[in-house]
Amino acid sequence: MSEYREIKSIFSDPKNRIMGVQATGTWEKDPKRLAFMLARYKFVSKMLQGKQRVLEIGASDAWASRIVKQSVANLTCIDIDSDFVTYGKENVSERWPLRLLQHDMLSPLIDDIFDAVFALDVLEHIAPTDESQFMNNVLTSVTKDGVVILGMPSLETQRFSESDNGHINCKSGVEFKDMMSIYFKNVFMFCMNDEVIHTGMFEMANYLIAIGVGKKY
Repeated sequence: MSEYREIKSIFSDPKNRIMGVQATGTWEKDPKRLAFMLARYKFVSKMLQGKQRVLEIGASDAWASRIVKQSVANLTCIDIDSDFVTYGKENVSERWPLRLLQHDMLSPLIDDIFDAVFALDVLEHIAPTDESQFMNNVLTSVTKDGVVILGMPSLETQRFSESDNGHINCKSGVEFKDMMSIYFKNVFMFCMNDEVIHTGMFEMANYLIAIGVGKKY
């Protein structure tokens, strides 16, 4: 089968023509931001390669989550918004199967324990007063030696953002690392500018990614 015919065959399935609600909105409003989002998922995919049981918090409709599913055996995706979850379930690819659940991570997720947990663009929406509850629920969902990856926009860039973006808990790089160090024995910090992830200066980063390994309790 020629490459064109193979792609056309894949495209013939209506599910494969859908980019997802959130990604489509991004593509319409600010196309370049889609590249940034996909780069973050690729980074997580590389960090968690070979893991057996992985949880994503705040997955929206899980359209981009298949990038991580490509590297892990089993992926469970949760989101607080039931509409996103319903839509995601209706459009899960048979080639990249994953589990989607509606759940608020301010309540414990008691049905499973995971080797790794990740959440991109979630923590900045958690009120500071709820942060410890959120983090404790994350810890109860991961094994003792598990990996937790969190990503958020940096505090320094918020003055360039829209005022109604819902970011109520952004942190500087130092604050982010200090917070993660409360919960994990080892914390590794990364910076991101556009789609480039690096280990440069916190103050010059648009986005921050923290990896916690080995929970303290």
